Amino acid sequence: MTVSGSGWERAGRVSYLAFCIAVFLFLIAPILVIVPLSFNVEPYFTFTEGMLRLDPEAYSLRWYRTVAEDEEWRRALVNSLIIGIAATALATTLGTLAALGLASPAMPGRPLAMSLLISPMVTPVIISAAGMFFFYSKMGLAQTHLGLILAHAALGTPFVVITVTATLAGFDANLTRAAASLGAGPVRTFARVQLPIIAPGVVSGALFAFATSFDEVVTVLFIGGLDQRTVPRQMWSGIREEISPAILAVATFLIAFALIFMLVVERLRRRASG
Repeated sequence: MTVSGSGWERAGRVSYLAFCIAVFLFLIAPILVIVPLSFNVEPYFTFTEGMLRLDPEAYSLRWYRTVAEDEEWRRALVNSLIIGIAATALATTLGTLAALGLASPAMPGRPLAMSLLISPMVTPVIISAAGMFFFYSKMGLAQTHLGLILAHAALGTPFVVITVTATLAGFDANLTRAAASLGAGPVRTFARVQLPIIAPGVVSGALFAFATSFDEVVTVLFIGGLDQRTVPRQMWSGIREEISPAILAVATFLIAFALIFMLVVERLRRRASG
């Protein structure tokens, strides 16, 4: 009976492992196939016979050089960095302040306020982008960097609110009372007591906000103009106007960025839990 039970347990573990591997391949394989295609020496989106034979002459850095030398791609990268960094700073500031307010037991209507703050996460992006377009157009912010920064900050703030609120859930309020009893004001208490403890949550939220901004294309299509083209917008234009494997080279950079992003978030999560 024990042998039979052990056999069933081993079979169950093997089946579970096989299922996990199948799910992993289903999710990751379509993404990872982009990486070798970005080194294709030919202007195709398919594996050539030389690539399948692992012929060194079938692989090249041609498309990476194209991206590095192209003025439009460089301008798109600069726009993405400027908009992403500014939107992240704004979203992190607003989201952290909002999370501090939500963590206070004295705040009335916290569930309603939380629902409103995270509503951009659950609202389809195209609806948010359309609303922002009409709103910013009347304010003269359409087709400006400031308009995109505000739009991306609105989309990134909910991530900061959620991560900082989760970090504050384990924060000992007695620490702030002790600081106040020693004469520290609210600003000094936050800077010297709260912020060092909740820093992993703040940084995680900032990373999520930056990733949201860097990856966003719908709001750029609605609000941005030719001078505000970001990397995702440039990729979208490349697919529609001129299909080039240079898009795959940029996609490979974005995959590497996503991997680094996940590693940093996981490290921060372990630091916060430890």
